[in-house]
Amino acid sequence: MMSSTASRSSDLTRQIVVISAVTFMIIAALFGSGVFGGTPVQDLQNGALSATSTVLAPASSAFSIWSVIYTFMIAYTVWQALPSQRGSVRQRRVGYPIALTAVLNGLWLLAAQYTTLLLTVVTIVALLVALGWTMRLLVLNPPRTVAETFFTDVTVGLHLGWVTLATVANTTAWLTTEVAPESWGQAANAWGVAVLIVVALIAAASAIGTGGRLAPALASAWGLLWIGVGRTVSEPQSTPIAIAAFIAAAVVVLVPIALWIRGRRGELVFARA
Repeated sequence: MMSSTASRSSDLTRQIVVISAVTFMIIAALFGSGVFGGTPVQDLQNGALSATSTVLAPASSAFSIWSVIYTFMIAYTVWQALPSQRGSVRQRRVGYPIALTAVLNGLWLLAAQYTTLLLTVVTIVALLVALGWTMRLLVLNPPRTVAETFFTDVTVGLHLGWVTLATVANTTAWLTTEVAPESWGQAANAWGVAVLIVVALIAAASAIGTGGRLAPALASAWGLLWIGVGRTVSEPQSTPIAIAAFIAAAVVVLVPIALWIRGRRGELVFARA
C-alpha cells in the first residue's frame, strides 16, 4: 500500500516537473522573441545568429518551425498530465528527459540574450545530446497507441530534427565570428558543402538507427531547404551551397521513406501488448 502511494506521488511529481519545464521554455521563448521585452534572437550577438550571418544560416522563414515545436510541446505537456498517463511506464522513462530538453531549450535563449556565442554553442550541443538520448529511449520503448506516437514521438522527433540543423548553424556562426580567420572566407563554399554532406549522412544514419522515424527527417529537411533558399535569394549568396542543401534535404527525407516502404514503419511501429 505504501509502495503504491509512493509511486503515485512520484508520478505526480514527474508530471508537475514536465509542466514547469515547458512553462519555463515558453516564457523564455516569448522573451527571446521580444514579446516580454527581450531582444529578438536575430539581433543578438551582433547579428551572428541572424539569417544572413553565415552561408549555413537558414532563411528567416525557417524559424517558423519553432511555433510548431512549441505547439507540440504544449500538447504533450497537457496529454502527459492526464490521470491516464500518470502511471505510464513509458512516461516514467521519458518524462524527465523531455523536461530536460525543455529546460535546455529555454536556457539557450537566455544564453543568447545574456552570455557569449560560445556558451550558446555549448548549450545547444547539450540540448542536441539530450534530445538524442530521449529519442533513443523512445525507440527502446515503442509506443502502444497512436496518441503516444503523436504526443511523444512526433514532438521529440521534430525537436531533434530541427535542433540538429540549429546546432550546425549556431556552431558555424561561432566559428565564423570568433574563431576562423578572415582568409577562411575564401573557402566558405567548400566547407559549407562538406558540412551539408556530413549533415545528410548523419540524418540518414539517424533514420536507420531509429527505424525510419520520419518526424526528425522532416524537421531537418525543412532547415536544409531554407538554407538553400537563403543562399539563393539573400546574402551571402552561394549557388553551390544552395544546390547541396536542396539535395541534402531530399536525401534526408527519402531515407526514412525508403525504410517505410521496406516495412520499417518508424513512428507507427507499436509495441505489442
